[in-house]
Amino acid sequence: MEECKIKNLYNLEETIAKELLEKNTYPWEVLPNIGEYILELGEKLDKEEYKKIGENIWIAKTAKVASTAYINGPAIIGKEAEVRHCAFIRGNAIVGEGVVVGNSTELKNVILFNKVQVPHYNYIGDSILGYKAHMGAGAVTSNVKSDKQLVVIKNGEEKIETNRKKVGAMLGDNVEVGCNSVLNPGTVVGKNSNIYPLSCVRGVIPKNSIYKNKNEVIEKKD
Repeated sequence: MEECKIKNLYNLEETIAKELLEKNTYPWEVLPNIGEYILELGEKLDKEEYKKIGENIWIAKTAKVASTAYINGPAIIGKEAEVRHCAFIRGNAIVGEGVVVGNSTELKNVILFNKVQVPHYNYIGDSILGYKAHMGAGAVTSNVKSDKQLVVIKNGEEKIETNRKKVGAMLGDNVEVGCNSVLNPGTVVGKNSNIYPLSCVRGVIPKNSIYKNKNEVIEKKD
């Protein structure tokens, strides 16, 4: 599944997690190692630019964090990021430069590339969102199957076993997800694709596509 490889989904120059990602082939392979990577990287961050608070939480001095937000470590909040009122960061979270984490948005075991926006009532768990990816209001990643079986990445007849119970969504750079959409466990959306509002998405969506429903995925026109 070439379209699911890290090199085909992401510009690694747009994340502080470049070193972690480039060691792997597929993005979900990174999920077990996010927390440990944060602990290693956090201690190396420039103390002139980042301040360590609490237990293993590093926040850029140029970031804006609401007093009502809750952040549990390990976590890194990047430069110029904005963590708004009542955001809930549960840990193992890398929030990139210029990212917006909005009102009542919940993050857990995630990498958000630079300029990602999850601004309104989003749940992002066990997921990786590429550069400038945007989740509309109420859009969520579902990271556990209803039957609690291990997540399998499916693209037509092709399958990849993740050997993980929890895998959310892997969104490529510049992906737009419409309001109140649900990205089912193991969803992969290629670069520059759009998901219609109120969608229920599963499997692999090609790059440069518009997802209207499971039977109507069209190629974007120039």
